[in-house]
Amino acid sequence: MKATLAKVIETKAQLLVGNKRGASSVKLPDKDLAFIRRKKELMTKRAAEIVKCNSHGQIIGKNEVDGKMHLNYLVHYQYLIRQNNNLYIEEHCEERKAVFTLNKLISDEEVPKEIDTPFETMDRETPVEDTRDFIYNRLAAVQYAERWWNDYNPKYKKFTDNCTNFISQCLHAGGAPMHGYPNRNKGWWFQNNNWSYSWSVANALRLYLGNSQKGLQAEEVSSPRELLLGDIICYDFEGDGRFNHNTIIVAKDIEGYPLVNAQTQNSRMRYWSYYDSTAYTPNIKYKFFHITNN
Repeated sequence: MKATLAKVIETKAQLLVGNKRGASSVKLPDKDLAFIRRKKELMTKRAAEIVKCNSHGQIIGKNEVDGKMHLNYLVHYQYLIRQNNNLYIEEHCEERKAVFTLNKLISDEEVPKEIDTPFETMDRETPVEDTRDFIYNRLAAVQYAERWWNDYNPKYKKFTDNCTNFISQCLHAGGAPMHGYPNRNKGWWFQNNNWSYSWSVANALRLYLGNSQKGLQAEEVSSPRELLLGDIICYDFEGDGRFNHNTIIVAKDIEGYPLVNAQTQNSRMRYWSYYDSTAYTPNIKYKFFHITNN
């Protein structure tokens, strides 16, 4: 089973490189083929290409049910991308579940992530902070995003859908002050055994950034190219008005478009549009927030 999964992972990696389209003895799921197609379409649109793809799989759990073996595994992809003779590395990780019968692979797909963030109590103390004027340290925010994009800081609660919690941590690492405790519906904070909705819920952070008049504040701009490192992009994948993902800008490509880090499906130096994401729909909407010094 391990050998079969290794072959599946390697096949997917090889099909992502350059213009390779060759037939394979491994039949990939339709969703994976769609991901490869969209990834290549995005590269073409950007006048870029994946020149090398390294991949590594790790089994994290197994369970036999009704004679079928269910394997949960993680895959870490590293793409060496060339764009106008410039090279950089993009990374992303995904959790998948494979099902085998008599050592034959019968299904293999990404494990869906929960969108709603549950409330859980925790025993932890965080000093009270004020909302005096601050200078947003963009470098510190980016350094935090680079350090923790595929790891979890034990100082904070880890959620099933951790994307907004991660972004809040990055903003706080950049010096953004908390306020609003203990009202979960006000401000932006993480303290004691509690946290605000804006700290952990994607749509709540989007609303906070668009309306805050003290502490952490932001200005909405119309184009991603106007954003700077450490700024935030919010995503409404379905276009229904409820935003469900956030990313932080850690670099820009040769054309000045943002490359972002994020969690839930942990990603590093990913192109801002998320066109290659399985969550992408033609109805997607974005909010571009430039963090301001108050």
